Amino acid sequence: MVGQSPKWMILVAAIWIQAFTGTNFDFSAYSSQMKSVLGITQVQLNYLAVASDMGKVFGWSSGLALLYFPLSVVLFLAAFIGFIGYGLQWLVISGVISLPYIVVLLLCLLAGCSICWFNTVCFVLCIRNFPVNRALALSLTVSFNGVSAALYALAGNATNSSSSELYLLLNAIIPLLVSVAALPPILRQPPLEPQTADAARSDSIMFLLLNIFAVFTGIYLLLFGSNTSNATSARFFFAGAIFLLVFPICVPGVVYARKWFHDTVHSSFHIENSSFLLVDDDDLELHKQLSREASYEEIGLPSKGFSHEMTSRMCSGCCNWCCDKMIGKDQLAILGEEHSAQLLVRRLDFWLYYLAYFCGGTIGLVYSNNLGQIAQSLGESSNTTALLTLYSSFSFFGRLLSAAPDYIRTKVYFARTGWLTIALLPTPIAFLLLATSGSSMALRASTALLGWSSGFIFAAAVSITSELFGPNSVGVNHNILITNIPIGSLVYGVLAALVYDSNAEPAPVGGDTESVICMGRQCYLLTFLGWGCLSVVGLISSLMLFLRTKHAYDAFERNRHLAEACQVTFGE
Repeated sequence: MVGQSPKWMILVAAIWIQAFTGTNFDFSAYSSQMKSVLGITQVQLNYLAVASDMGKVFGWSSGLALLYFPLSVVLFLAAFIGFIGYGLQWLVISGVISLPYIVVLLLCLLAGCSICWFNTVCFVLCIRNFPVNRALALSLTVSFNGVSAALYALAGNATNSSSSELYLLLNAIIPLLVSVAALPPILRQPPLEPQTADAARSDSIMFLLLNIFAVFTGIYLLLFGSNTSNATSARFFFAGAIFLLVFPICVPGVVYARKWFHDTVHSSFHIENSSFLLVDDDDLELHKQLSREASYEEIGLPSKGFSHEMTSRMCSGCCNWCCDKMIGKDQLAILGEEHSAQLLVRRLDFWLYYLAYFCGGTIGLVYSNNLGQIAQSLGESSNTTALLTLYSSFSFFGRLLSAAPDYIRTKVYFARTGWLTIALLPTPIAFLLLATSGSSMALRASTALLGWSSGFIFAAAVSITSELFGPNSVGVNHNILITNIPIGSLVYGVLAALVYDSNAEPAPVGGDTESVICMGRQCYLLTFLGWGCLSVVGLISSLMLFLRTKHAYDAFERNRHLAEACQVTFGE
């Protein structure tokens, strides 16, 4: 077991990288200052946020770089790209240099691109070192990307709580320092060796422990992440956060307690094969094989996979014909069937999925980008850091919770697309709260709900894409899916900015330049109503996706139970 220590060191290094490279999440902390210094409108400020999200469009360049450079070189290229992008923005907002608006826009694009490069490095590290439990490794590490804003809020308060431009300096320097700290385990990557079933099962237990520990980390950051009482206490809490991030490096030592854990806790979980996965690759291949060998009639399903009787029960009256067309037509026959990009864009299931993401998780991201101005318009400018920490912490919890279906599948089996629908429910509720009340409590509750919902969607999306459209095509297909993020950031952000500017009044910000500031609930009222209506569209789309794919998940689960029964029979 000690020989496996290097891979756990690599996992911790990936956690560090993810935790400190979600730098786009703290945009709201300095956006008002950026707007004031540049003397720009809310629409122009929105374009800066869009440019950061547009960096995802160029994420493919990191994969190209990996074809020619070692992983460690790509890591430092990402760090230097971010250092230049954020560093020059810090010089601009600090008044050291002056750059045209278009150059600042390109710097935001460059900074956003660095985030994708960091993500690619982490994905490769997890896949190479945890081939059996890669889904659990990816879920855990990606979750920590959600706490970046809380960590930077603590770091900012520990240094100078009154300086909003400090966030840009931290965004430039900290990822570079973390890259240096993560370099030794990356350079000492162990050779890939076949893993026994017992070793894989032990890894699954370790992931469960790490997820439990991650929950404590999230609670700690939620409670103390926005502490601004004084610099001394902020430094103490920041040191505590660093300790919580370093502590998992001791995970190899926890292996010695494996027997005790197995006897007392692990026995309550029924681990299938080598992991907790809701749908793992081996089960998926078996499912596809069984599905090809048996017709749907033999396993109790009609040829189209979803009975007209079931459709009729869910739809009534004049909606029957529409439901038959939307739910029963061209359904997925089995999970895991590979889809090329050309086939993907011709499937109704993909566009329902795309719309659910576009009207769900993406709206939550745009909300976080506008959180600084939303807080300012409601007279909560002094609580911007606390709101940012709240969103970040609940986004982290949502990402962690996205792995729950994998852990409880033997007790409660539910299609992952159904979990997606449940995760979208808080979004329209949050915008209803914001539209009906301008109170501080409503703002905080809505921010928490949106953080949780969007975090769950971001983390679950990779698994859903893999299950619906094939694990081997997930790289291309998921990149097609997330094109909705920059599109949504542009569309939603511009509409919100237009509403904001239409209700704003010019306010002097120094010199001869003027900025526009809007105060009051009217600044975002129409925006919240619009976002709320769109989130209902996303919820309906996800519900239709669930109804169209439920039979495929149910068939998969029946085939898995059939395979287990055969193993028991032949084992005896």
